[in-house]
Amino acid sequence: MVSAADQSAKTVEAGVKQEMPSARRQVRVDRRTPEYWRVTFDNPPFNIFGPDTIPQLNEVITAIETDPHVRVVVFDSAVPGFFITHYDFVPPLSESTGLPSGPTGLHPLPDMLVRLSRSPVVSISLIRGRATGVGSELALASDMRFASRENAVLSQWEVGAALVPGGGPMARLPRLIGRGRALEVLLGAEDIGGDLAEKYGYVNRSLADAELDGFVDALATRISRFDRHAIAETKRLVDVASLPSDMEIGAGWDAFITSVQRPEAQEKISQLMQLGLQTNREIEAKLGYYTGTLAPR
Repeated sequence: MVSAADQSAKTVEAGVKQEMPSARRQVRVDRRTPEYWRVTFDNPPFNIFGPDTIPQLNEVITAIETDPHVRVVVFDSAVPGFFITHYDFVPPLSESTGLPSGPTGLHPLPDMLVRLSRSPVVSISLIRGRATGVGSELALASDMRFASRENAVLSQWEVGAALVPGGGPMARLPRLIGRGRALEVLLGAEDIGGDLAEKYGYVNRSLADAELDGFVDALATRISRFDRHAIAETKRLVDVASLPSDMEIGAGWDAFITSVQRPEAQEKISQLMQLGLQTNREIEAKLGYYTGTLAPR
């Protein structure tokens, strides 16, 4: 998420001293073979996703779409305890709203998630640590999700901070886990552990942490050896039956931009920043709990 505007951002920035050189690589690609890539998020301490992350991830999504050999991509994290967390509250809103639309006509963040889902390449999210907000939304946009039983936490926490999620979970979650459970996740805004995420269908499977990497690597390696055309055509036909329209995804982003500018949301964000959001590991690691402690406006 982001602050509402330059003036409002000053309130948010007051409790935050976070400097990140713009050239720092937050997203790394390891081409294990021409057919099998690993994409690793490495933006310590919390893998916060912001407008400076967007062009780096866009380069990766474009490469996935255009490379003639790649067949499977696994997304993972190099930051202990965090897959990907929420959007960055520190930059002014204009740094996000001012970005040019992507090829789908959507804002770059939902655009990249839509393109990932529709690419001819199989995408897998390996979730160890917190997948909160953008992290959950990237996982939902991936074709498959596998989580650490002990160490994965998924969350769409935004409603607890008077926000509307912006990366498409309202469109994706009901198709994946059903309407009732989707509303529980979105409106309850609580942390969901690996076992419950598996039970609900939020992830394909939760595995013992010691088994997670080996399982995902073996599955990705197996898929990477199959015929590329057969993979792409099979995925395309599944997409027809299961993916939301661009209009649905775009509506969620528009609702987020509107919600983040409301005084109620700005007050909740300010409270979280004063508690230590983006600076205090305790707050980031237990965001569901601390969101529930915010004083009503």
